[in-house]
Amino acid sequence: MKPIKKLVLLGTGLISGSFALALKRARLVEQVVGVGRSPENLQRALELRVIDAASQDAASAVIDADFVFIGTPVGQMGALMQAIAPNLAPDCIVSDGGSTKQDVCALFRQHLAGHLAYCVPAHPIAGSELSGASAATYGLYEGRRVVLAPFAETDPAVVARVNALWQACGALVHEMPAAEHDGIFAAVSHVPHLLAYAYMNAVLDKPNAALCLEFAATGFRDFTRIAGSHPEMWRDIALANREAVLTDLQRCATRIAEVTALVEAADADALYRFFERASDARSVWGKPSSGY
Repeated sequence: MKPIKKLVLLGTGLISGSFALALKRARLVEQVVGVGRSPENLQRALELRVIDAASQDAASAVIDADFVFIGTPVGQMGALMQAIAPNLAPDCIVSDGGSTKQDVCALFRQHLAGHLAYCVPAHPIAGSELSGASAATYGLYEGRRVVLAPFAETDPAVVARVNALWQACGALVHEMPAAEHDGIFAAVSHVPHLLAYAYMNAVLDKPNAALCLEFAATGFRDFTRIAGSHPEMWRDIALANREAVLTDLQRCATRIAEVTALVEAADADALYRFFERASDARSVWGKPSSGY
């Protein structure tokens, strides 16, 4: 496969940095330029050899690039697309790592309307509560799924190129429409994060919160792990996928009201059935041959 000559990361953190490292290991990129707002993070990326050069100016960084990866929170993407549009080479591929796709696709159409043949919106499903260049790792995408949501206008050869690059990172690549993607990930990613944040705040509201946290163990740790995720990113995701998130939050609220009523009624049999349904499904999902 032909290597990328110049890869530009707009946002140099976990997702984009791990993409760059995986491509470096596969010898599929010759130069990586990192762009970001934090000089300290860029310096760390240079020290860790995630990137080969650093810049705080996206517009000038993309000159002569043949692949641009937008790895910022979705709320920053529109301004970046607008800034880089005049300096993109005609055949430069532009992709992203955003967790929502309908809003990002709309931004591509708004700011890169004349470049859509080379635009491939994407979502690598391999996040972490960690962030920044220090969180980047070579093997983040091995065995992980990546969703591509190309436009009707996207050149099939460009889609195939992006697909092959992700496979070289060890990823399992899928294509789906942006709306379908957002509905799925509201249920299995976005709302779980919001629930973890809500639960963590509920604990912090208790008068003995410090004592509760002192005695918290593995169950609390596992449930609240994602509440340590990047607040700016998850604010942007919640608002970007607002309709689908609200639908699933309301569904969760209905189930919380149901289990509250069962506890109030001390209905042991109904509580058991409520727990059993969830437990059985979770156990099946956790097996490699799961049909879920």
